[in-house]
Amino acid sequence: MTNPDGPDDSGQEPVHAYEFSDPEERFQYVVERIKDKLDDYDGYDFSLPQIRALNIFFDLAQELRGREMFYAVCMMLPRVLFKLESRIYILEDEDTFVLAGCSLSGCKLERTRTWDDQLTDRVVRSGDSLFIPIPCNPEYTDMLPFVPPHNILGHFEMFPCAELPGHVQLFLEKYVNRIGFQLHHRIIRARNREHLRFIKSMVQDIGHNVIVPNMYFKLYFNRLKRLIEDLHVSTEKVLASLARCGDAESAGEGTELARTAAAIEAQYQEIYRHYETTSMFLETLLRRRHFEEGRYVLEKRETDLVSGVLEPQLERYYQRFEEKGIEIDFALGGPPDQAVRFIMDRGLISQVYANLFSNAIKYTEETSLPDGRTGRFLSYGWQVLKDYFDGSRPAIKLWVTTSGDSLKLDNPMDVFRPGFRADNVARESGTGRGLYFCRQVVELHGGSVGYRHVDRGNEFYFILPFEQEESGQAS
Repeated sequence: MTNPDGPDDSGQEPVHAYEFSDPEERFQYVVERIKDKLDDYDGYDFSLPQIRALNIFFDLAQELRGREMFYAVCMMLPRVLFKLESRIYILEDEDTFVLAGCSLSGCKLERTRTWDDQLTDRVVRSGDSLFIPIPCNPEYTDMLPFVPPHNILGHFEMFPCAELPGHVQLFLEKYVNRIGFQLHHRIIRARNREHLRFIKSMVQDIGHNVIVPNMYFKLYFNRLKRLIEDLHVSTEKVLASLARCGDAESAGEGTELARTAAAIEAQYQEIYRHYETTSMFLETLLRRRHFEEGRYVLEKRETDLVSGVLEPQLERYYQRFEEKGIEIDFALGGPPDQAVRFIMDRGLISQVYANLFSNAIKYTEETSLPDGRTGRFLSYGWQVLKDYFDGSRPAIKLWVTTSGDSLKLDNPMDVFRPGFRADNVARESGTGRGLYFCRQVVELHGGSVGYRHVDRGNEFYFILPFEQEESGQAS
């Protein structure tokens, strides 16, 4: 939990709200912090005009837009309250301060300074000036253009301060703390606006430079397919002509030509399958609406699970399974005989299976099956669950199981957290994002994910609403 009033005067470490699993503990923590703040303000003993000045600052900081107006508010309150003039220095990079605001007329802005005996990590009185560091919110330094040294965004200089009472200096220090946190949030908002503008521009570039050119590949594939068909026709004519000639050597060359033509077609089919999958993934992940709405947006339609999702992904990974010695075997549990169709986002669910199959290649281990066979095994399956959601709506449970020892997890759901990697998978490269992506997609469909260790294997499953077109709605 961040402290909106600036650095914690009690010296306590900040506490994140998500560290509290129990709401009552969270409420109690907030109550204690409120009491601490009440005690702090009793100790400050601010005057009524000073308290009003803080309230006015927050009101105007929210009301007035633009960085220059914000600086004007920051500088005019000390002038009105204490007849103090001021300058605001902001860090341009880790070592350079820029004069960003000055309450005096004719002041030349954008003069630069470096860290010195006045601009330090502490409050400094120098001559007639008081220099107070402007703090950032240490919880969000990763959202700034650079990590500010000493958690300082800049310095607030006020003058004349030679006769400034101590209790007024205390107020000004607390006032600058509030400036720092407000300024930090303004910087973040500005960066977010720039980020959104970039994303909108990038979406247009993706459509123009990626999606549209990718569509031309289908045209080229169609042309190549016609050429391969022409090659087969020509090959058959050559073979027929050679057969009439009766030349054994030429017939052998003709047979080799036919094999080459068949091999070219086989390679074409494999490349085309990869193209179709890659194109689907590309167009699914780079949908314009994802970027416009800031989240994955589903495009759902009824799809055959086997022919539309599973078979294309199994074909894609089949050769890699073979290279790793992974056998698809349903001794670990398998699919029912009947086909199954339901409403889903085919592109995103296909990527869920792609992530699970990719993990299988990395982490499947050798085991012994009940029939005595030893090896690396993978199985997959599904089961319709009647009245699963709300006791009235059906669901479908889908799983991929791979042979191997149980994952070392304190909580089975840990494996679906972003960036999480179990201790026993460190030997393989990975980012810890794949299963988190699966969880996002499944939850967006209104479902849930899970992991469990079954006899001789690890099962990753997800449960989705079993929705069908009205004509075939599940009962």
